[in-house]
Amino acid sequence: MPTDPSSVPNFDDLPAVDGHPQGCAWGVFDKDGKKDHYGTLNFVTPEIVAAVAKEVTDGISISLNWPLNGIKFPLPGRKAPVHKPVSLREAGMEIDGFDDELEINTQFSSQWDSLCHCVLPSGETYNGFKPSIELLQTTTTEGNEMPTIDHWHSPAKGCLVARGVLIDFKRYIDETTDKTYDPLDGHRITVEEIEAVAKHQGVEIKPGDVLIVRTGYTEFLENPTPEGFAKMATMSLSGVHGTTETAKWFWNKRIAAVASDAHAFEALPPLKENGEVGAVSDLVLHKWFLNYFGTPIGELWDLKALGEYAKKKGKYSFLLTSAPLNHPGLVASPPNAIALF
Repeated sequence: MPTDPSSVPNFDDLPAVDGHPQGCAWGVFDKDGKKDHYGTLNFVTPEIVAAVAKEVTDGISISLNWPLNGIKFPLPGRKAPVHKPVSLREAGMEIDGFDDELEINTQFSSQWDSLCHCVLPSGETYNGFKPSIELLQTTTTEGNEMPTIDHWHSPAKGCLVARGVLIDFKRYIDETTDKTYDPLDGHRITVEEIEAVAKHQGVEIKPGDVLIVRTGYTEFLENPTPEGFAKMATMSLSGVHGTTETAKWFWNKRIAAVASDAHAFEALPPLKENGEVGAVSDLVLHKWFLNYFGTPIGELWDLKALGEYAKKKGKYSFLLTSAPLNHPGLVASPPNAIALF
C-alpha cells in the first residue's frame, strides 16, 4: 500500500533486523500483519501520481523499450528470443490469418528485476521471503507469496505510474568536458556526479521518483566495435558506484525505482565493500536495492530518444508508465515503459 515517503525513517534510523546490516528495510512497509511485496514502490502515493500528471504538456510519448532481440550475440546462460509466426489455418482453424509464439528470457533485453531476482547467502530476498523454483511455479497471483512482478498488477498497485527523472550522464560528459564518454570504461558514477548532472540539467530529484541513468551502453551494442568487445570481455561497464554510502543516498532520497541502459545499474566489475574487485555475485547495489530496500532495478532500457527529446526541451522529468507482463511468479519482465512529456 502507498506510504508517505516522509513517514519512513532515514537509513541510519531504520529498525535493526537480526542478522542483517543497518539499513535493512524489512518490515517497514508491512501493513495489518501482512508482509509487503512492493518495497520502495510504496513511495509512489496517489498524491504524487496526481502531481506527476502535470508533467505532460507536449502530448509526446517515447518508448523506453529496446527490441527484445537487441543483443546480437549470445549471453552466458540466457537464450535469445525465438519468434514463431503461426498460420491459423495450419493450426486447425477455419480462417486465414496468423498468430505468433514468442519464447524469451526476461533478462535478455529491457527488463525490470523483481525482488526475487537475487538472493542473499541465507536464501532470503526482500522482506525475508525465501524463493524457490517450486514457489515461483505458482499458477495464481493470489496464491503467490513471493514478491514477484505480477503483484504490480494488483488493485492495490495498478502497475507503475510515477515521475521519471533522466540523469543523462553520457551527454553531460560529452558536452561539459573534452572527452567523449565511453560506457565501457568502467567509470563509477558517484552520488556527487549524479547531483552535478541534475543541477546542470535543472532538474530536482524528489521522493517517489524513478531515477534513470543514461550511459550510452545500448547504443554501443547497436554499433559495436572490436575494441568495445575486448573491454566487455573484462566485464568493464560504466554505471553507478556500488557502495553502501550510495545505497544510503538512494534510500534517504526515497527513490521508488532505478533504471539504466546498461546490464547492471552499477559499474562492472563490482567492487566489494573492502574495495577489492569482485565477481558479478558481489554487485553491491543489487543487494541493497533488491534484497534490503525492495527497490526494482531496470536494465538495458533504450534511452537514446529520451535523452534527445529531454535535451531539445530542456526538461528532464516526465510522466513514466510501466506495465510489465502479468504472469504469476514472474521474476523479471520487459518493462513496457513509456515516458510522456
